[in-house]
Amino acid sequence: MEQHFSGEEKVGAIVAAFPGASHLFKEVNIDFCCGGDLSLRQAIRQRKLDENEILRRLNESYAEMKSRDSRRETDWRAAPIADLIDHIVQHHHVYLRKELPLLSEFVTKILRVHGSGHPELSLLHKAFHQMKIELDQHLIVEEEVLFPLLRQYAEEPTAEKREQAVKGLRELETDHHTVGNYLKEMRAVTDGYALPPGACRTYTLAFQKLIELESDLFQHIHLENNVLFPRIEDQPVPPMGG
Repeated sequence: MEQHFSGEEKVGAIVAAFPGASHLFKEVNIDFCCGGDLSLRQAIRQRKLDENEILRRLNESYAEMKSRDSRRETDWRAAPIADLIDHIVQHHHVYLRKELPLLSEFVTKILRVHGSGHPELSLLHKAFHQMKIELDQHLIVEEEVLFPLLRQYAEEPTAEKREQAVKGLRELETDHHTVGNYLKEMRAVTDGYALPPGACRTYTLAFQKLIELESDLFQHIHLENNVLFPRIEDQPVPPMGG
């Protein structure tokens, strides 16, 4: 089988070109959002994984995707920037506004009921709510300040708008790293969201929803860090008077 991916490609670039790779990367805990700048080979070595096995599975998945006749996923590297922004807001922002308050209740409830026997739940509660504050503010800044600016710049790419846009992107990339660190902390303190014996329904549901939240945030941050932001930065600015 022809090897499409060699392992030298950046993790974020792989998922941008082949979104289906995200399933494999999530399975083996390769960070493709905040860790998207690492080459796949570096990420594999960090995780102490079998390089040949990961590359084999990745290339097999890619070959299967190429051979399918079914409709392919949207290539956000080529779609209009306004459509990509709409997708991020309507899919990922709406999801967060729905799930974060609900998860806050669940995480608080399991701490109240089970915290005495599971001190890690206190650490989880703290990390989750610190992340929630970060995300609540992040969504407001994106929707009220950055995304309108990016839409303007996409329609009228001037040097002034580009400078403002890039400054905003850099600030939000820092927010992404902060959120990524909270996700790692939450996974670490729960031992990969391992449920204790006899975990109640709320305990189980809370962990299931935290895993779903992690997955959605990986996709959300990936689309911004590895697709949207590079497209803005790489868009040529016409010369003065052009």
